[in-house]
Amino acid sequence: MAFLVVGMMSCKSQYEKIRTSNNPELIYKTALEYYEGEEYQRAQSLLELALSNYRGKKESEDIYFKYAYTYYYTRQYILASYYFKNFAQTYSTSRFREEADFMEAYSNYQLSPTFRLDQSYTQKAIDGFQLYVNTYPQNERVAECNRLIDELRKKLERKAFEEGKLYFDLRRYQSAIWTFDNLLKDFPETDNAEEVRYMMARSAFLLAQNSVVDKQEERFQEAKTMAEEFLSRYTESEHRREMRDMQTFSEKKLKDLTDV
Repeated sequence: MAFLVVGMMSCKSQYEKIRTSNNPELIYKTALEYYEGEEYQRAQSLLELALSNYRGKKESEDIYFKYAYTYYYTRQYILASYYFKNFAQTYSTSRFREEADFMEAYSNYQLSPTFRLDQSYTQKAIDGFQLYVNTYPQNERVAECNRLIDELRKKLERKAFEEGKLYFDLRRYQSAIWTFDNLLKDFPETDNAEEVRYMMARSAFLLAQNSVVDKQEERFQEAKTMAEEFLSRYTESEHRREMRDMQTFSEKKLKDLTDV
């Protein structure tokens, strides 16, 4: 055990000697060795020193690119995204530019949380992947970008749907209708359109039922229209009987209101 501790202290002292050596070539060489050996924390520290030592020189491009990757490999994705973006802007003609653009977006993808949380990084990742596809339409990574965009959009769609359901459960029916309507506008390709329109119709019907008399005519008309639209779209739906009942009740209520 004592031998192991001494050995570890010896390795650390050797690293510290190199880090404080003021020898640019040795620092750069050792940084590359740590990087290749996947010791990214130490590589990061030495590459940061090398950046200062090689500023304006041809080596700086390789140093900065690897420096950005050390943040990615140590799961510091916010900083990784920042440094990949900065690399692409600083070395705009670099052969690594395309990869840096992808990795900026992919770092944000790694930050994308569960659908229940704030989706700012999800949107950043989508925007980054879309920009990549537009910039490099022939690149082999385009298919992967499109797949990741679809995955992230599914997460945004799930969030919107769950928000709509939450409003419904809280009996905030108008907010539920708006949320479900925006979902259909934002995700017109959704596979969940039938369930979304079903929840919209239910929300409209319950909103009408719980409205003051002055607003009931307008709102029962909306509920009736939504039920009719649902029935015309989904002829085999398991919700058809419920929709017909809502349509019939709304028609009767409208007749009662207009006959007064």
